[in-house]
Amino acid sequence: MKGFGLRLLGALALVLATYNPEGRSFTHWVLEGQDGLTPLKAFVGVVLTIGWVFVFTSTWRSLGFIGTGLAVALVGTGLWLALDWTHASLGARAITWLALGGVALVLAGGLTWSSVRRRVAGQVDVREGEGAP
Repeated sequence: MKGFGLRLLGALALVLATYNPEGRSFTHWVLEGQDGLTPLKAFVGVVLTIGWVFVFTSTWRSLGFIGTGLAVALVGTGLWLALDWTHASLGARAITWLALGGVALVLAGGLTWSSVRRRVAGQVDVREGEGAP
C-alpha cells in the first residue's frame, strides 16, 4: 500500500501540475501568460511531457489496451456510483477534480500493477524483444 500511495501522489502531482480547475497549472500558465513562450515554460513543458510519457507508457505496458480500458471503466463507474449513492449534486469544478483524481488513480494503478501481479501470480511482465529482469 505504501508503494501505491507514493505512486498515487506522484501521478496526482503530474496530473494537477498539468491542469487543475483552480487556474494554477502549466496549462493556465501557458495559455493565459502575457509573455508568450519563454525558455522556462518550454523547459517545464518538456519536463511534464517526459513525466507523462514515462507514466503513460508504464501504465500501458503494465495493463495493456484491455486492462487500461477496464481500469478507466472501473474508476469512472466507481465515481458515478459514489455520486449516485450520496445523491450529491456537484458543480463542474468538483466533477473536474474527481475526474483528475480518477486519471491519477488509473495511472497509479498501472504503475503498481506489474509488482502486484509478480507478487500474487508469480508472473513478470516482459515485452517481446526485452530481456527478463
